[in-house]
Amino acid sequence: MRVRALDLIRQYKSIKDEIDSAVNRVISSGRYILGEEVENFEREFAHYNGSEYAVGVGSGTDALLVALMALGIGEGDEVITPAYSFTASADVILRVGAKPVFCDVCDDFNIDPNYIEMAVSDRTKAIIVVHLFGLPCDMDKVMNIAQEHNLFVIEDCAQAVGAEYKGKKVGTIGDIGCFSFFPTKNLGCYGDGGMIITDSEKLYEKMRLIRVHGQREKYIPEMLGIKSRLDAIQAGILRAKLKHIDGWNRRRREIADIYSNSLRDIVEVPVEYEDRVAVYHQFTIKSKSRDTLVKHLKERGVDTAIYYPVALNRTPLFQGAKTIPLNCSRADDLTKLSLSIPIYPELTDEEVIYVIDILKEFWD
Repeated sequence: MRVRALDLIRQYKSIKDEIDSAVNRVISSGRYILGEEVENFEREFAHYNGSEYAVGVGSGTDALLVALMALGIGEGDEVITPAYSFTASADVILRVGAKPVFCDVCDDFNIDPNYIEMAVSDRTKAIIVVHLFGLPCDMDKVMNIAQEHNLFVIEDCAQAVGAEYKGKKVGTIGDIGCFSFFPTKNLGCYGDGGMIITDSEKLYEKMRLIRVHGQREKYIPEMLGIKSRLDAIQAGILRAKLKHIDGWNRRRREIADIYSNSLRDIVEVPVEYEDRVAVYHQFTIKSKSRDTLVKHLKERGVDTAIYYPVALNRTPLFQGAKTIPLNCSRADDLTKLSLSIPIYPELTDEEVIYVIDILKEFWD
């Protein structure tokens, strides 16, 4: 049997009529950049998350960049961010002229709040937390530190749409929440796309300006901006998919429960917390035999992925960056142990059981 890491065609076929109708509606409208379709999706996405405002942008990376720009972060400032993450959560800091300060992570892959406290300096302006693999960070501790030191908090929710922390959707706890709609995400479009949410009207208005060259009125820039707009066709697709996201996330949790219950005696499975609802963008196990296990699974037709093979502070781009603690040893350890196995809503029970059987076969 072949079990793919992801099969986007299955999802498309399951809602084909809705997607085709949305695409045809947008094409027939003659409005392809911003406009009513994007505005409707912004309202619907804000409502889904319980946020006052939403701003559609070109990608999750742009969402983070626009957020930093709106907060006025720049030259000489420091922004605290996890050492174990996708590069976007750190390279956007460099793009605005600030410096990333990398914090080590907990065993659950998320930033360790104890190290955040140690990383704060008189140059620190913000914290970017990443709800990695769909598991919310310990936001109470993060927010307490931020309030004590008067810092902004940006939530990178690229992998966590629909996840909850103590009854609140991620992205609504800090000052700004940033989302990616890359096709592989839990809520993905058919290209690039991103969204920013906030309860601040002032930040909302600034971010709307920034995404269109800083212009409120055409050809008259009021501030430095960029070009980053969510396409109307992608907004239409996402409006159709948003109706299904809770059901899709429930299925991900169901598969995660099956995996965890079946595998916890032979491998380290993801942590679950009573006060958090994870949405399992990835189901990431830990094994000291990771590399041999990858080969075993591949030979039997099971796709896997390694997120991430190197800590950000170890990459050429960020060499010399400040790290707390000095070596970010947990992040280094996770790069050698972590392995993501297939999890997506359209996986059949038969495929899930096959993956489990092949994993058990390895240890037998």
